[in-house]
Amino acid sequence: MTTATAAPAPRTSAFSGVNPTFVRYELRRRFNRQTTVFTLLLPAVLYLALFRTAPAHGSVPHGNFAAWMMIGIAVYGAAMAATSSAATISVEKSVGWMRTIALTPLAPPGYLLVKVLSSVVMAAVPVAIVGGLGAVTGAEADAKVWVTSLLVAWLGAGVFAALGIALGLALKPDVVMHMPGLTMTALAFIGNLFIPLSGTMLEISRYTPMYGVSTLARYWLTDGYTFSGEHCGLAGAVFNIVAWFAGFSFMAIRRFAKSTGRQ
Repeated sequence: MTTATAAPAPRTSAFSGVNPTFVRYELRRRFNRQTTVFTLLLPAVLYLALFRTAPAHGSVPHGNFAAWMMIGIAVYGAAMAATSSAATISVEKSVGWMRTIALTPLAPPGYLLVKVLSSVVMAAVPVAIVGGLGAVTGAEADAKVWVTSLLVAWLGAGVFAALGIALGLALKPDVVMHMPGLTMTALAFIGNLFIPLSGTMLEISRYTPMYGVSTLARYWLTDGYTFSGEHCGLAGAVFNIVAWFAGFSFMAIRRFAKSTGRQ
């Protein structure tokens, strides 16, 4: 007597199986009390602790230092929320959810897309909170700066959602739960988010994942100039974002394919 094995459902494109029901399910799972409180409190506390620590030299062309710091913390908060949210895929892997996905028409790129989208939506929470704090604590900037900077900080979280998925699929749940905080904080310090960098440290920063998003988010505030007078080009920032997102997405798709046994 032989036992029949269920065959994977056929898929017709890279995004087969993506539907509104699955997207709504992912969004409901993201907005639970524990994760929401965490993403609210950490960026808010950091901003309130750092927004007055302006450098002794240098100025901001279209605002003040509080606005510069507000944008940096918004980028950090969005990245932290997106990475932490996406990394919960590690739990799904540990309980066998990947094997269930393998029997559906959902292809790896489609699964990644839904995870990234839901994590980016989650990242809007800290961006809104930090933006609100900036408005009531003296952050000054042109209206265009407020809109474009916070929008870039929010949408740039897609880069880190892809990173979170890659980490979640590569590591065990008890390990990955500690990784987003440590990883994002380290990347923030070397990515020119908390402390204005210059010289060699700024050159190193240009090759890190947070550099592109932070530079692009602040570009309309600073015209691309640092407090030490060095220029950070717009093209370099965009290339940094695209390159890191592509790299993290490729890692995530390959890890997902390995987890489900589908290529």
